[in-house]
Amino acid sequence: MRLGKKLMAVSAGVALSLTVTACGDDSSSASGASAELDGVSLTVGSKDFTENILLGEMFAQALEARGASVDNKVNLGGTSVNRDALLSDNIDVYPEYNGTGWTVHLGNEDPSQDPQELYDVTAEADLEQNDIKWIGLSPFNDTYGFAANGDLAEQEGGFDFQSMADYLEANPDATVCMETEFPDRPDGLVLWEEATGYELPGSQSQILDTGLIYSETSDGNCDFGEVFTTDGRITALNLELVEDPGVMIIYNSSFTMSNEIYEENAETYDEIAEAIFADLDNEKMAELNAKVDVEGTPAERVAEQYLEDAGVL
Repeated sequence: MRLGKKLMAVSAGVALSLTVTACGDDSSSASGASAELDGVSLTVGSKDFTENILLGEMFAQALEARGASVDNKVNLGGTSVNRDALLSDNIDVYPEYNGTGWTVHLGNEDPSQDPQELYDVTAEADLEQNDIKWIGLSPFNDTYGFAANGDLAEQEGGFDFQSMADYLEANPDATVCMETEFPDRPDGLVLWEEATGYELPGSQSQILDTGLIYSETSDGNCDFGEVFTTDGRITALNLELVEDPGVMIIYNSSFTMSNEIYEENAETYDEIAEAIFADLDNEKMAELNAKVDVEGTPAERVAEQYLEDAGVL
């Protein structure tokens, strides 16, 4: 998800010297391992798409390496499920996006297109209003977008948002496949409609599970599909991104946690988040997503390998 290319560079020098705890042992770590979080119990959630699952797995594994006992509830559900669980103390932390925080959770409009500025105002407001702490900021920006079927894109010479709308208006049988919440989100379909002046009729929309959107659009069963722009399947499948002239909101990621819990071990949580995000630019995030969605490697293993390569484990 292609805006804000000059993102905040998080220092890659902040690498944690962590050692994974023995399998099945939450109370003690291997000889020489850091154990700042011994005696701490945390429940980690995530949304139900690959990128967010990977981020949740990374945080959970890093916590365990620091000695915490982790109840892993990644792949918990959609945005509202995780947010409600966080606010009701059913989970303690999950990865969220600054664009979502500003528009969906805080109910604001006109978010900044600068990732650091948007993080700052979102984090400040959420802490003040809901006692939620935003930890770290990813270099990658995983904004919403659209991909066209590759054959159609080649035939039409590619698409931007306006030419996509023009094509849909001229071809009533053409379809756009979207996930459940996208048509109703204030940061979703409505932004595309406002920018293009075309209101997508129900006859041209089809609601699918997130993963199916990519394969169905690639196969030509959908002419266009709503996508996350860091998704590895875009380059792996018969898809071509629809050019966004700067319409969609930016989505850099942070870990969101109850401030009361955060304050108990603030320095450790900051270090973990910084180390996870240090190398996660758009290219790297897409690469990790592809390992899961294209190559079929389990998300927990992809997360573990990334943490090992980054020196976090």
